[in-house]
Parts: sequence; C-alpha cells; structure tokens
Amino acid sequence: MELGALGTLILAVCGSLMLYFFTWRRKLRRKNMPPGPPPLPVLGSMLYVSTKEMPQSLMKLSEIYGPVFTVYLANVPTVVLAGYDCVKEALITHGDTFSVRGDVELGKLLFKGCGVILTNGECWKQMRRFSLSTLRNFGMGKRSNEERIQEEAHYLGEEFKKKGGAPFDPTHLLSLAVSNVICSVVFRERFEYEDDKFQTLLSLLREISGIMASPWGMLMTLFPKTFQTLPGPQQKIFKNLAKLREFIAESLESHRVALDKECPQDFTDCFLIKMEEEKNNPNTEFHFDNLFGTVLDLFFAGTETTSTTLKYGLLILLKYPDVEKRIQEEIDQVIGQNRWPSVEDRINMPYTDAVIHEIQRFADIAPLSLPHAASQDTKFRGYNIPKGTLVFPMLTTILKDPKYFKNPKQFDPTHFLDEKGCFKNSEAFLPFSMGKRSCIGEGLARMEIFIFLTTILQRYNLRSDVSPADLDITPKPNSNGQVTRPYQLYVTPR
Repeated sequence: MELGALGTLILAVCGSLMLYFFTWRRKLRRKNMPPGPPPLPVLGSMLYVSTKEMPQSLMKLSEIYGPVFTVYLANVPTVVLAGYDCVKEALITHGDTFSVRGDVELGKLLFKGCGVILTNGECWKQMRRFSLSTLRNFGMGKRSNEERIQEEAHYLGEEFKKKGGAPFDPTHLLSLAVSNVICSVVFRERFEYEDDKFQTLLSLLREISGIMASPWGMLMTLFPKTFQTLPGPQQKIFKNLAKLREFIAESLESHRVALDKECPQDFTDCFLIKMEEEKNNPNTEFHFDNLFGTVLDLFFAGTETTSTTLKYGLLILLKYPDVEKRIQEEIDQVIGQNRWPSVEDRINMPYTDAVIHEIQRFADIAPLSLPHAASQDTKFRGYNIPKGTLVFPMLTTILKDPKYFKNPKQFDPTHFLDEKGCFKNSEAFLPFSMGKRSCIGEGLARMEIFIFLTTILQRYNLRSDVSPADLDITPKPNSNGQVTRPYQLYVTPR
C-alpha cells in the first residue's frame, strides 16, 4: 500500500509538471516572440547557452533561428540581435525603443543607479551629455587630451627601453599607460608606474573586470539580487568598490581645495563646478554618487578595453611582421623620428589607419555589448517584444558579418583599403556600438590606440621567441571571447 501510494504520488507530481510545462510552452507561443531553443521551466534556455563561451553559443543559435531570436536566461526572456542590418534597424531606426539600458538592477546594486553606462532616464541623459562635452573639449588654456596621450606614450616607450631587449609580457605596462591617461583626464594627475597608490587603484579595477568577465560575473549580471547574497568570487566586487569610493572621495576633497572655477583642469574640476551651480536644485544629478559612478564608468570603459586592444594589436603585429614593416615605412615617411606622432598624421597614413581598424574589428573585445531593453511594447521584424524585455545586440556578429567583411574570421587590413591603397571605412565597423548608447569614450580611445601604437613602432622593432606561424591570435578559451592569450615580446631600438 505504501509503495502504491508513493507511486501514485510520483505519477501525480510528474503529471502536474508535464501539464505545467506544456501550458507554459503554449503561453510562450501565443506571445509571438522571436523563435529560439525550447525553454525549460526554471532553467529556460541555459542548456543551450554557455556562461564560459556565451558569444559563441549565441552565434550558433543565430545560425539556426535567424538574426532575431529569443533565449530564456532562467525564466527571463532575452531577445538577441545578430548581424549589422538587424542591429542597425533596432538601434538606429528604432533607437527610441531600444536605447534603454537593460538590467538596471545591476547598476542600482553596484553604483546606486548612478553614472552613465548602467543608468536610464534623466540621470543617464545628463551624465552622458556632460561627459561627452567635457571629454571633447577642455577649452582654452587647458591641456588637450592628445597632449596627455602623447606624454604617456613617451613614458611607455621609456618603460619598454628599460627591458633591455629581454622578453616581457606587455599587459601590465599597457594597462598602466592607458590608466594614466584616464587619471590625467579625471584627476589631473599622472602617476609613476611604481607608485603604490596607482598600483592599488589598478589592482582593484583589474579584479573587478576579471570577475565580471568570468562565469560568476555573467551570472551576477543576469541575476544581481540573487548573487549579491551568495558566497563566491563576486563578493570581492563589493569590497573593491568600497575602496575605490574612498579613493575618489579623497581626490574630490583635494580638488575642492585647489579649484579654479575660471580654469578647470580636468573632469573632476568641471563636475565640481556643476555641483556648485546646482547646489540649490533638489533634483540635481550633479552629486558625489554620480561623480563616483561616472568616473568608474570612464575607467572600466576606457582602460580595460583600450589596453586589451593594444595588447591584441602587438600580438597581431608579431604574427604578421610584414604588416609591422609597412606601418614603420609609413611612419618614417609621414612622421619621421624627430617628433611625436599626432592624430593629424592619421589622415596621411592610410595603411596604418586600415591596420588599426582591422585590429579593432578582429580583436572584437566586447562581443556581446551591454544589454539594452525595450522601452515599450513593440513589434520588430514581425515579432512582439514586450516592454522591459532584455535585448542583446551582438557586436561580434557585426564585426564578423560576412556581408560586409570578405574574410570575417581572418585578420585582413584590406577590409579597410580600396584598390588604390587608400583608406576606406566600413559602415559595419562598430567596435564602440552605435546609436544613443554608443561608447562615450570612443574619441579618446581612438586617439590612444593610434598614438600608442605608432609611438611604439616609431621607436622599436617587435620580436618574439615564438615563430609567427606558431603564435595563436584567437581569444583565450572559456573567457567569453574577451581575454587575449598570454605572450611575451622583446623590442629592439630602430
């Protein structure tokens, strides 16, 4: 009798689960959302999506279900967009609908809903407008961003020289140099590379970036409230953010003491002036939390991405020494050896410009981009997308779109050269995304990549103990396509 009752109970539970499953599936089909792999209760589509190789697994799904498809991250419906035409239609043609940042819970959790990258509404509008205008123009009598980058490129070249021809991993030096540019723009101060305060700052940022790129970070992004309370590596994010908050608060106080309202010297000075102008506005967005969030956005968006691109660029040049040689010939012809490279030189260096564009395209260091969301119920390409649905425009499918790049999986500078050897742009060159949510640091990053690379190649030849044929320029496995494989190089003066 007991076994019979147990069997009946098991059958009843299984029957209920089956009924729930088919009812749930029927409701999903009636919603007319984009197609996708069959979801399961609780798990959703997670059996089809790898947290270690998410971009690659989503690209495989796009080959099956087309450029617009749905995956369920647990029970959260997420629409994925693939290919330049599809993403452009969403972010440009339907820009007002898809310009909302998705998953704002993570922004609230980490930055109190402040800053630029993970915010929406009036906060996002004001912080983005202020950041863009400040980064573009510091005005008369102030150091330009180009001068800051040229100076830092010189210091980086000196650090390469200190290696004395011995092999070294350039990762740390590149991170120091790029971070120093952001420090100069934000804090008016560049640090010596051995400075303890500077090393601590970068260590905190590097740990956060590393965790966020890991499977733990992916899960944290998808389920912020749940993983806030669970033990694991993600808990270090909160500890590091608290220390970074103290660092920025100290800098703010020192800026208050030295502030010259008639001649602001950096981003923080400009922010302080706005804080003073709006001190009597109870709804002002210019307060410390937004300064903290925006400064960290600049560091995360401008440091890791740019230094990783440069690291990838040097590895690619080791792989293709003939490309390095042609760039150096162009440097000798246009710049010479008696002055620092300038952004204005770029227009006269079509091959170098093409190579840098191809490095950014091939490196593909932000393959998924950040999540967007639908601001309202909308119909897109014949499918219904309910308000609030997460939307992932996959940048990797734009940069590797075979419709716009003849050899999408190969490094090929001719993607950006015409038959006469002149530079030609591609509308699908979008490493900084597009639309209202495109990267605010694009102009700064483009200057840094050009000036740092040309300065290094102006002064040095790059070499490796590994033959070019054996150098692997594909991303490190299980890193969500974001981490360059480790390598060493050595430099010899030209």
